[in-house]
Amino acid sequence: MCSARAWGCAAPQIGIDRAAVIVRTPEGETVTLLNPKVIEESAETDEQYEGCWSSFDVRGKVPRPLSITVEHTDISGEQRITIFEHGGARLVAYEIDHIDGVLYTARMRPGVDPISVAEYRGTGRTWSYDASGPKA
Repeated sequence: MCSARAWGCAAPQIGIDRAAVIVRTPEGETVTLLNPKVIEESAETDEQYEGCWSSFDVRGKVPRPLSITVEHTDISGEQRITIFEHGGARLVAYEIDHIDGVLYTARMRPGVDPISVAEYRGTGRTWSYDASGPKA
């Protein structure tokens, strides 16, 4: 997935049968997660538009937790538990879904359809979070 300054890729997306994810967070940090598993997620959520390489011509508004805790192995082989928040949580959850074969459209609210890129007005902007809360 790509959103302005953030991106990610799960190994299965590029034909590698492994539970591996690499992301560049909205803050610019590159993180590799091997065998990632979400072990906790916040009850607080927001909805933001997401897209995918496999359906690059549409975007869908997806509810996701504002914080997730992920158990994983890092690139050096160390076991870790990492907390991701806001855009980082969204991006990591999205890529872990790819490992499990779940596309973002399966996470959209029932009855809501993706919109065309022509209708989508968020191109070039990252997800917005501020002190007053997330913005959809």
